[in-house]
Amino acid sequence: MSQEQEDVKPKINLNIAYEGTQITVKVKPNMRFGKIFEAAEQRLGKEPGTFKFTYDGTRVNKDDTPAGLGMEDGDQVDAFLEQLGGATRL
Repeated sequence: MSQEQEDVKPKINLNIAYEGTQITVKVKPNMRFGKIFEAAEQRLGKEPGTFKFTYDGTRVNKDDTPAGLGMEDGDQVDAFLEQLGGATRL
């Protein structure tokens, strides 16, 4: 019985913003962000692992869930290009 209740949880719409482009993905509150990241990167035409994602200024990890982060319908997740390195030689 609890399995049926879990399956009927409403989906929420998350807005993912990247450089002036915004897409909306419909997700289950208990879906791991790893799957959400893959879908967003595909829709934005990027390779998997291209972006890092933040919510309210905090990095979102692939094992996080919207419910675990207290997200609600219409919340925005920001996407940034993953940057490696950054050292400058003088």
